[in-house]
Amino acid sequence: MTPTASLTTPTAHPRPTPGVRRITGLKPTGHLHLGNLLGAIRPIVTGQYRAETIVFLADLHALTVTHQPNEVRANTLEQATTLLAAGLDPDRVTLYVQSQVPQHTELHYLLECTTGYGEAQRMIQFREKSVTQPNVRLSLLSYPVLMAADILLHDVHEVPVGADQSQHLELTRAVANRFNTRYGDTFVVPRAVLPTVSARVMDLADPTRKMGKTAETDAGIIFLLDPPEVIRRKVTRAVTDPGRTVEYDPQSRPGLANLLDILAAAVGDPPTALTAGYRSYAQLKTAVVEAVDGLLRPIRLRHAELARDPGYVRQVLVEGAERARDSAADTVYRAKRAIGLLT
Repeated sequence: MTPTASLTTPTAHPRPTPGVRRITGLKPTGHLHLGNLLGAIRPIVTGQYRAETIVFLADLHALTVTHQPNEVRANTLEQATTLLAAGLDPDRVTLYVQSQVPQHTELHYLLECTTGYGEAQRMIQFREKSVTQPNVRLSLLSYPVLMAADILLHDVHEVPVGADQSQHLELTRAVANRFNTRYGDTFVVPRAVLPTVSARVMDLADPTRKMGKTAETDAGIIFLLDPPEVIRRKVTRAVTDPGRTVEYDPQSRPGLANLLDILAAAVGDPPTALTAGYRSYAQLKTAVVEAVDGLLRPIRLRHAELARDPGYVRQVLVEGAERARDSAADTVYRAKRAIGLLT
């Protein structure tokens, strides 16, 4: 492994091919699920040949809440393996673990010095969790600034975000613009890339809630490594709505609409175009089971192959971290010089 580049005498690195650079972070707080695949992973795989892509596993963000150290390590390796199994090409994508690139935390502090307390306190996750949790960690307050560092570290142009993360990207943009105004042009100010409607997958047991890794129960969550019988059970028990006809109405029939959205994403057709093909909920659920299993089967098989040789996955992460450190060192050097720490 090559040593981290010096921040006082930055090495000359070739600039990326002109075009768009994107970044995506995934937090290893649980198993990756269908919503992750459709909303984040599939766009990465389909876009990795059109844009320079950076993907990191945000293990530092996993420490903002109560956690088990062994689970963070296991989830990090599992997520990396699953990303590769889903088609991420390590020759095209820089894939690494956040904590293995110390420039994340170094830039974090520099950005904290240009961020107001009120800005961080207004972030919705902190406001919600500070009400329900008796002992809120300080890192929960400051992690949106770390997220800003994650993004600004690599001079990215676009950041795919969901509705629940758009506030954080706006903070990133505000901090970058403020830093550039005060200390000189230092950071690329990124823009948001919003997901398609079908990318928002809801919990099968509670269609009013987004499918997530850390729900209280996994009854409504389809994990990417779930075997066929588990997929069948979860879809069969999915909450639908009163009525007998298959219609697409997200407002009044969210459970049914969620199933149609999942099927549409799996087969590539608009959800409204699928309604005529099914006469009952049972028939629709059978189609969803078959489509989802067909989507996930290649990932399960490839994951099993990669898991038999974890050394390969670890090497991918090592090489990705080396590339990320080289790029990040230049950004931190610029920021330290601009803010007055280097001549």
